[in-house]
Amino acid sequence: MDRFYVTTPIYYVNAKPHLGHAYTTIVADSMRRFQRLLGKDTYFLTGTDEHGDKIVQAAEKAGVSPKDFVDGVSGQFRDLWPHLGVEYDQFIRTTDPEHKKVVQAFLQRVYDNGDIYFGEYGGHYCYGCERFYTEKELENGLCPQHQVKPEYIAEKNYFFRMSKYQGWLKQHILDNPDFIRPERYRNEVLSMLDSGALEDLCISRPKSRLTWGIELPFDTDYVCYVWFDALLNYVSALGWPDGDRFANYWPGVQHLVAKDILKPHAVFWPTMLKAAGLEPYNNLNVHGYWLVRDTKMSKSLGNVVSPLEMIDRYGLNAFRYFLLREMHFGSDASFSEEALVGRLNADLANDLGNLYSRVLSMTAKYFGGVVPAPDTYTEEDETLRALAAEAQRNFCNLFGRVRFSNALESLWELVRALNKYVDSAAPWTLFKQGDTKRLGTVMYTLLESMRKVAVHLLPIMPEAATSMLAQLGLEVNVDAVDLGNEAETWGGLQPGTTVAGASNLFPRVELVREKDEPAEVASAKGKPADGAGTAKNAKPAAVAPAPAASPAADAGVIDFEDFQKVDIRMGTVVAVERHPNADKLLRVEVDLGEEKPRQIVAGLAAYFSPEQLQGRQVAVVANLAPRKLRGLESQGMILAVRQGEGMELVSVSGPVSPGSKVS
Repeated sequence: MDRFYVTTPIYYVNAKPHLGHAYTTIVADSMRRFQRLLGKDTYFLTGTDEHGDKIVQAAEKAGVSPKDFVDGVSGQFRDLWPHLGVEYDQFIRTTDPEHKKVVQAFLQRVYDNGDIYFGEYGGHYCYGCERFYTEKELENGLCPQHQVKPEYIAEKNYFFRMSKYQGWLKQHILDNPDFIRPERYRNEVLSMLDSGALEDLCISRPKSRLTWGIELPFDTDYVCYVWFDALLNYVSALGWPDGDRFANYWPGVQHLVAKDILKPHAVFWPTMLKAAGLEPYNNLNVHGYWLVRDTKMSKSLGNVVSPLEMIDRYGLNAFRYFLLREMHFGSDASFSEEALVGRLNADLANDLGNLYSRVLSMTAKYFGGVVPAPDTYTEEDETLRALAAEAQRNFCNLFGRVRFSNALESLWELVRALNKYVDSAAPWTLFKQGDTKRLGTVMYTLLESMRKVAVHLLPIMPEAATSMLAQLGLEVNVDAVDLGNEAETWGGLQPGTTVAGASNLFPRVELVREKDEPAEVASAKGKPADGAGTAKNAKPAAVAPAPAASPAADAGVIDFEDFQKVDIRMGTVVAVERHPNADKLLRVEVDLGEEKPRQIVAGLAAYFSPEQLQGRQVAVVANLAPRKLRGLESQGMILAVRQGEGMELVSVSGPVSPGSKVS
């Protein structure tokens, strides 16, 4: 059986966990679940890094011993992971006795091999990074990470002959293009190696300065440098050198790290392994930062995001989906609640949730909640099945290459195509016509495709995907799933299976605001975006009561006869593209049940891509006088609701025929 070993960095316990820790751990959990669905023997390691200067300083500030301090913060990390749906195999701590033994054994081996020596060194020491910097590594004399002036320290210490392995490391990276990914970080490391000779690494701290660490086995007056200690968790967890897990899983490991710890993992770690006679890891996968208001999260800036708060407000499924969908792995990404709510409502509620709601309710209505047997597949059905197969192949290929956002976008091409297929196949019309055979084929095609979508979401949203499969009458047995073969098979959902009569997996949500944060007040006089009616969907701020006014005195009140003049109809978007002369506008063709689709120019380009609108049902003011917008005639207005900084389309609770009048 193929094996897959994935690790998070072990998190430094000088502060409580935040969004960045949650992201890395959820990614590792999703990778592990994905590989298990491919039939691999998997192992998932996470844990905490608990030695070093910063721990002592944080403990002193808290008025407790280092041991009591690390026990408390490590417990916060361990307690958080179940709330994030994370299922790890092992949680390691660098204060574990077995880890200490491995660190000392590893140090002794490298020492015996002649790659550790005693010497005197003077350098610029940053207590925040717990490392020495050379002159050329500083930025205007400051630490590049913390932007503070390091302290110059001269002392005797032990050094690892890292420079000895510079040529080997560079050649290994060149010979293995995926060793560090994405490519930008591979290039960064190569540039680092090319910029000058790799210096030897100071791997000890004298006990006269620091006692909170692992003693060197060959000199008890020194403790091990925290990075040399921490990196070894990846093999100490497996019982190096003689443990069964080490023999089983090493070196087939996928390390996950943020870009701020690239150098220790891309330079220190592989050279350490080489010096001890171990094979290097398979891949180092490096992600960017989560930014809040375009700034890296910082406790001092007060912009640290609490994962538990987001889950309490919007649910675990939306949180996990958002993190993997929003960040293009390797690049920085911006976090905001507005963006999270936008993703939840657009992707999960409008696209996926609406699909499940429509199809299951129609199955209940037309077939008594039982999966029908398909008859002959038409060209339209085969086209959809081919698209589904391609979406599944792309998903698996991209997800396996840590391109999670792209993988989900590929899967959503199928979700949107299924919604469009509902509208084009029009099951309600087939039911009225009594065409049972064709109706059965359409409904089976939808239900089986929905099963495939749910299976592919098991790694990302295991809780929601399990519920989706349960609504299709299926129980989840991950050991029986063959995700790699899903694209090549059809018919996993057996006709005769009883399905749920309704679905409300992803209800739409509003942005949750803090009590002291003023909400926007709805305005009946606000100017709508070109081609798109808008309304604020927020609670009014608390104001002093005003004297009551009669309806006649309110300029916003209209008579019923005026309302009757407005003709609002539901239509289906059949084509959409960006306006050739305006970045904020889209040219949308909407089927309103007329001889040909209406052309509407809508100011929605900042909120929806053409792919997101394709196949959607929209509310249209159908009797609005035509007018030209940047050279294109607009024959109506698409209604939308402004929410926070985003926009949501006005929609209906279930499928309706194109041209249905809103009354």
